[in-house]
Amino acid sequence: MALNLAFIGLGVMGSPMAGHLAKAGYSVTVFNRTTEKAKQWAASHGGLIGETPAEAAKNADIVFCCVGNDDDVRSVTTGENGVISAMKAGSILVDHTTASAELATELDTACRAAGLHFIDAPVSGGQQGAENGKLTIMCGGEEEIFNQCQPIMETYAQAVTLMGDAGAGQLTKMVNQICIAGLVQGLSEGLYFAEKAGLDQKKVIEVISKGAAGSWQMVNRHKTMVEDEYNHGFAVDWMRKDLDICLSQGRKIKAKLPVTALVDQFYGEVQAMGGNRWDTSSLLKRLKATD
Repeated sequence: MALNLAFIGLGVMGSPMAGHLAKAGYSVTVFNRTTEKAKQWAASHGGLIGETPAEAAKNADIVFCCVGNDDDVRSVTTGENGVISAMKAGSILVDHTTASAELATELDTACRAAGLHFIDAPVSGGQQGAENGKLTIMCGGEEEIFNQCQPIMETYAQAVTLMGDAGAGQLTKMVNQICIAGLVQGLSEGLYFAEKAGLDQKKVIEVISKGAAGSWQMVNRHKTMVEDEYNHGFAVDWMRKDLDICLSQGRKIKAKLPVTALVDQFYGEVQAMGGNRWDTSSLLKRLKATD
């Protein structure tokens, strides 16, 4: 049976994700807070536009959402003209936003009350991953419902994994961000040390990336870091939002996150330098600024 899909939120992640759905032959109706973006997307991909989230979702079998934060998600799901008010019985809401585990539980409860299903499905891979269809998606929800959504999400992902009940996807994404925070700080300090030691930074990375120190961040970010180029990638503002979620959850479950808390402070200093929209690898720029 042909599926009707809706996609709410056409930012740097949502727009290419929705585009992959359209290219795969699905009928996609989109909503974006800035209507002009929705019009541009529809002109490029041939989809339909909903004037409100509810209008975009009313005929959809699955509604995908990728917006900014918890409040943004509430606005387009349970708020006035939110998708839940219009979704047909038995349809599925999939939230790709990186948000709190509490919000995932809240949406799962709201969907059940409305005769709907819910999957929390935050993504990793950034804008590049979204554009190339190579995202990693960590999900929480019922296995039967996940199985229905998995092949559709695979149009823009290289890995889609069910981690547990609703909220487990968001908790797994927190682990992802905690690990990245430490990796990027370590990479920044390594490159900074290499420069101070008079080494060829790119040559150093060429060698050590093939050993135990290697990481995605090292391979994909060291060149722009050495060139002092940060107007790309995953913005510091968004990383601080994510780390705030991690630290808040850590306090709730009594998990100690000393390095995460420290790196969060460092990102605050990057913001004070005017780097709100710089890539997260700009931690190196902060180190150089202290010389």
